[in-house]
Amino acid sequence: MYYIYVIQNLDDPEDFYLGFSCDLRKRIRSHNSGKNAATKGRRWRLVYYEAYLSESVARDRERKLKHDGRVKRFLMQRIKSQLDRVI
Repeated sequence: MYYIYVIQNLDDPEDFYLGFSCDLRKRIRSHNSGKNAATKGRRWRLVYYEAYLSESVARDRERKLKHDGRVKRFLMQRIKSQLDRVI
Protein backbone atom coordinates (compact mmCIF):
# COMPACT_ATOMS: atom_id res chain seq x y z
CA MET A 1 0.00 0.00 0.00
CA TYR A 2 1.00 3.62 -0.57
CA TYR A 3 -0.18 6.50 1.54
CA ILE A 4 -0.54 10.23 1.45
CA TYR A 5 -0.87 11.63 4.94
CA VAL A 6 -1.28 14.79 6.98
CA ILE A 7 0.39 15.22 10.35
CA GLN A 8 -0.23 17.97 12.87
CA ASN A 9 2.35 19.68 15.07
CA LEU A 10 1.38 19.00 18.69
CA ASP A 11 2.94 22.26 19.90
CA ASP A 12 1.36 24.42 17.17
CA PRO A 13 -2.04 23.01 16.14
CA GLU A 14 -2.16 25.26 13.06
CA ASP A 15 1.04 23.67 11.66
CA PHE A 16 0.45 20.71 9.32
CA TYR A 17 2.69 18.66 7.04
CA LEU A 18 1.56 16.67 3.99
CA GLY A 19 3.60 13.72 2.77
CA PHE A 20 3.83 10.35 1.00
CA SER A 21 5.00 6.97 2.27
CA CYS A 22 4.82 3.26 1.60
CA ASP A 23 5.24 2.52 5.35
CA LEU A 24 3.11 4.97 7.28
CA ARG A 25 4.00 3.88 10.81
CA LYS A 26 7.72 4.02 10.09
CA ARG A 27 7.35 7.42 8.44
CA ILE A 28 5.54 8.93 11.44
CA ARG A 29 8.23 7.58 13.77
CA SER A 30 10.82 9.14 11.46
CA HIS A 31 9.13 12.55 11.68
CA ASN A 32 9.02 12.37 15.48
CA SER A 33 12.62 11.21 15.85
CA GLY A 34 13.99 14.27 14.03
CA LYS A 35 15.24 12.45 10.93
CA ASN A 36 13.43 14.79 8.51
CA ALA A 37 14.65 18.35 7.99
CA ALA A 38 11.18 19.75 7.28
CA THR A 39 9.72 18.47 10.54
CA LYS A 40 12.76 18.25 12.81
CA GLY A 41 12.47 19.41 16.40
CA ARG A 42 8.70 19.15 16.60
CA ARG A 43 6.27 16.49 17.81
CA TRP A 44 3.68 15.25 15.31
CA ARG A 45 0.51 13.22 15.26
CA LEU A 46 -1.23 11.61 12.31
CA VAL A 47 -4.57 13.31 11.62
CA TYR A 48 -5.43 12.03 8.12
CA TYR A 49 -4.35 9.54 5.49
CA GLU A 50 -5.47 8.03 2.19
CA ALA A 51 -4.35 4.56 1.06
CA TYR A 52 -3.67 3.55 -2.56
CA LEU A 53 -2.71 0.31 -4.25
CA SER A 54 -0.70 2.13 -6.93
CA GLU A 55 2.36 4.25 -6.14
CA SER A 56 1.80 6.43 -9.19
CA VAL A 57 -1.78 7.22 -8.17
CA ALA A 58 -0.68 8.07 -4.62
CA ARG A 59 2.13 10.32 -5.89
CA ASP A 60 -0.27 12.06 -8.29
CA ARG A 61 -2.66 12.73 -5.40
CA GLU A 62 0.17 14.08 -3.23
CA ARG A 63 1.32 16.35 -6.05
CA LYS A 64 -2.22 17.65 -6.60
CA LEU A 65 -2.68 18.36 -2.88
CA LYS A 66 0.66 20.15 -2.61
CA HIS A 67 0.31 22.24 -5.75
CA ASP A 68 -3.41 22.95 -6.15
CA GLY A 69 -4.36 25.48 -3.49
CA ARG A 70 -8.09 24.93 -3.87
CA VAL A 71 -7.86 21.16 -3.44
CA LYS A 72 -5.49 21.46 -0.47
CA ARG A 73 -7.66 24.15 1.17
CA PHE A 74 -10.75 21.92 0.85
CA LEU A 75 -8.94 18.94 2.41
CA MET A 76 -7.54 21.04 5.26
CA GLN A 77 -10.99 22.48 6.00
CA ARG A 78 -12.36 18.92 6.26
CA ILE A 79 -9.52 17.84 8.54
CA LYS A 80 -9.75 20.92 10.78
CA SER A 81 -13.53 20.61 11.12
CA GLN A 82 -13.13 17.03 12.30
CA LEU A 83 -10.35 18.01 14.72
CA ASP A 84 -12.56 20.75 16.18
CA ARG A 85 -15.23 18.13 16.93
CA VAL A 86 -12.73 15.91 18.75
CA ILE A 87 -11.52 18.64 21.12
